[in-house]
Amino acid sequence: MSRIASDVQLMLRRPPRQQYAALCYRPRKKQGGIEILLLTSRDTGRWVIPKGWPMAGKKSHTVAEREAWEEAGARGKISRDPIGYYSYAKGMEGGLKVACRVQVHALEVKEMTKDFPEKGMRRLEWVSPEEAAARVREPELKVLLHAFAEKTASALTKPKNSVEDR
Repeated sequence: MSRIASDVQLMLRRPPRQQYAALCYRPRKKQGGIEILLLTSRDTGRWVIPKGWPMAGKKSHTVAEREAWEEAGARGKISRDPIGYYSYAKGMEGGLKVACRVQVHALEVKEMTKDFPEKGMRRLEWVSPEEAAARVREPELKVLLHAFAEKTASALTKPKNSVEDR
């Protein structure tokens, strides 16, 4: 009987749903390093990065770029290649939780628009990478934030035309 129950559980288990996200960042002028844009989710108010479901005919980085604008008014230069992934359980209507895998693209923010679709629905804050990692709940996203900050900080401080560039 337990074997049948186990088989039924395996049959009902679905692969994670795919989402695409933008890790929005900008260089800090005086202190050096970068800061990360966090926003609150509309439903629970927890701290997140802009993300959304796939869109027909759109590439993953284009979806991430669009979500950054729709949710936060952020515009800039998006990375075509993902910088990493994280998983979380998305709460759906009726209390159902759906496993999601989020592909993350870096977006260097060049402009914050004043008018965007979800304006007033979320709180937005620019914070240090350490503060961003402390605020988000997802363990894999915390690791991704720290790793991205380290990589970006070293790239920002690396002198131009170094031996490595030749």
